[in-house]
Amino acid sequence: MCGIAGILSQDNLDLVRRMTAAMVHRGPDDEGYVFEDGVALGQRRLSIIDLEGGHQPIGSPDGQLQLVCNGEIYNSPQLRKRYEARGYPFKTRTDVEVILPLYLEYGEDCVKHLKGMFAFAVWDGRNRSLLLARDHMGQKPLFYAHTDRAFLFASEVKGILATGLVTPEPDLEALWHYISLRFVPDDRSLVKGVHKLRAGHTLTLVDGKATERKYWSPVFTDKVKRSEDELADELDELLNRIVQEHLLSDVEVGVFLSGGIDSSTVAAIAAHQQSSLSSFSIGVKDQSFDELPYARMVSEKYGLTAHERIVEADLVRLMPKMIRAMDEPSDPFGVGVYLVSEVASEHVKVVLSGDGGDENFAGYDRYAGQRLAEYYSWLPRPLRQHVMPRLIGLIPESFGYKSLAQKARWLNEMSLYSSGHRYAQSMSFLRFMPEAKQQLFTDDALAGIAERDSAQKILDFFADGSATDVVDRMLYTDLMTRMPDHLLTLGDRMSMAHSLEARPVLVDYELVEFAARLPADMKLRGRQLKYLLKKVASRYLPAPLIEREKQGFSFPIARWLRTDLKEYTRRLFAQSRFVELGLFREEYMTRLFREHLDGTADHNYRLWILINLEIWYRMYFENNSVEDMQDFTEELLAA
Repeated sequence: MCGIAGILSQDNLDLVRRMTAAMVHRGPDDEGYVFEDGVALGQRRLSIIDLEGGHQPIGSPDGQLQLVCNGEIYNSPQLRKRYEARGYPFKTRTDVEVILPLYLEYGEDCVKHLKGMFAFAVWDGRNRSLLLARDHMGQKPLFYAHTDRAFLFASEVKGILATGLVTPEPDLEALWHYISLRFVPDDRSLVKGVHKLRAGHTLTLVDGKATERKYWSPVFTDKVKRSEDELADELDELLNRIVQEHLLSDVEVGVFLSGGIDSSTVAAIAAHQQSSLSSFSIGVKDQSFDELPYARMVSEKYGLTAHERIVEADLVRLMPKMIRAMDEPSDPFGVGVYLVSEVASEHVKVVLSGDGGDENFAGYDRYAGQRLAEYYSWLPRPLRQHVMPRLIGLIPESFGYKSLAQKARWLNEMSLYSSGHRYAQSMSFLRFMPEAKQQLFTDDALAGIAERDSAQKILDFFADGSATDVVDRMLYTDLMTRMPDHLLTLGDRMSMAHSLEARPVLVDYELVEFAARLPADMKLRGRQLKYLLKKVASRYLPAPLIEREKQGFSFPIARWLRTDLKEYTRRLFAQSRFVELGLFREEYMTRLFREHLDGTADHNYRLWILINLEIWYRMYFENNSVEDMQDFTEELLAA
């Protein structure tokens, strides 16, 4: 695991050292650079394979190619064996070096022969071209910027900003979509001029011209026709092989163990394959539901060395650290990953995680909820538009996780849309719907936003023909949007903030392709979520863990905003940078906060986004440090 960076320019090449210095957390063990005419590559290394000899950049035998790579190549043993038989003179034992002979044979198509999580750059001195590549599902990040003076790339946005060659400015269009979708879509970032290389894409730069190409995406239309038991056996075999591949390491590998089906299945299979395995679990004092008893069921059954900790989920005080790690506003979901990564990093450098099970095998309530909304829509539309909202308004808001009032509003509002539009709007329901954004942004800000249809960012995938069944369409859309741009982003940044390599087993592209070919009722059967995965998991896990209702990792933010954080939020909004800049309307922010306080509506998701944006702006556009923002937080809490 590493942080990589590079500059193509006629001057300022030494700025690459600033870029890597901004990402020391991604690689505290080593650093390396190569400087050639007009190009500089740099790397910070977290040593996992070939601890002594795996220094980067790595050059080809003739020195014409130079490689920097962040990630792990799980099929490197097979590739190395193939190229050693052909006489390729490897310099190291590190897994990523196999990219060089692959590139010599296949050029840009080398990515199609790699199995792993990766983001890499190959400088080809023969034709002075640069190849950037990102793994199939986007497990590893890569950002770039093209200015008048240089082309820059880095594993994190902060690496690019460290050069001073990009003037920090918020990208309003990216922000417009972010506050609806919870992620930045397409190739944008929240900093204008800084782009992300999309998952499953390559970018080639020749003579200053960049060409981006998509090399992979799953296809849901070619369905397998085998019995349920045969599919379960095949999934079981595939999971065992993939877990074994993900254990590739010269250092100890542990496992995150939340007590859910996904991480528990991964842990159980890994325990069969590795004689000694450490697991890492957390309980949170503020969380109403404790999953540690379920994690213990697995650790005790398989004799894992269990590391458990009850932690304080002080979200406001953690916020500056998480924003610095993310380079964008933090998300409450990421807190659990951040805290358990901190625990794991005290013992290991590598952990396996269970991310991806819900998106591949239909594990969220909203997948079944779409069907329920379809049935509900049989009620006359005038009734749903004019009568039901008043009746639902009589339900008292409990401000709890998935409250009855919230569920009722969701069902009624989503019934007013159909098919892909319903799913697209459901992404924004708890955050900022189109009408809300029109009220939040000022007229001047709106004038600078050309593309305002956030729902279309979802519909582009929902309706592109890669899937036909509505469940498959939702899964495909999530895999192409929320998975790389939100969940895997959180997993990477929160673990790397602690110099920990997290390997999400269930987003291995072979598993994604297998799940895509399953009939939809093998994933969602009636209202039973993750049908086939649960069938396989039952071979490894205790029945109470399989049968229990899914519980999301959550915090009582809605309650905190009305109690402990009430004055903090009031004071922060009173000095809102977004109001001062003429981007947000003060009266609308005040209205949201007032309605939340008086119990009219639960706006906790919207308010949390606005709070984060204020801290994020001060850090990235006013150059305040984490320590500055921690002091600022204490002032607001104490005032």
